Amino acid sequence: MATPDFIRTIRASAGHQLLWLPGVSAVVFDDEGRVLLGQRADNGKWTVINGIPEPGEQPAVCAVREVYEETGVRCVAERVVLVRSGNEVTYPNGDTCQFMDITFRCRAVGGEARVNDDESLQVGWYDVDALPAMDERQLFRIKQALSDEPTWFEPMTSD
Repeated sequence: MATPDFIRTIRASAGHQLLWLPGVSAVVFDDEGRVLLGQRADNGKWTVINGIPEPGEQPAVCAVREVYEETGVRCVAERVVLVRSGNEVTYPNGDTCQFMDITFRCRAVGGEARVNDDESLQVGWYDVDALPAMDERQLFRIKQALSDEPTWFEPMTSD
């Protein structure tokens, strides 16, 4: 994932310390019910399309922008399906961060799926019953996007 300029500016003074960052994920379906996936260039894993909003950018606008920038597919965000804090991530350069992810269900409205930047090795449409190997967090995003349930969030515990 390319590091946005505003994060590079923060890193110049914050160093490698943990940054709490917003993130968005887009579970994009086409008219045939297939889901759009990308194989990340940084770790080789298959994921739904995701990214970091620019300061002041609305989350749904970011999701639509990231899908187009990474895959060449035009889409519209339909609804929020999941809000979840991710695990702490340490990158090879020592930077650490943790994301608050907002996952959107999106509908493709145009374009052709292709590798459209340097963040992906491959992109493509997949039948939901024939997905490439993916981690459980990605599969859960797709499951929630397929359901008509309310937005999912981690239930509060009574302490």
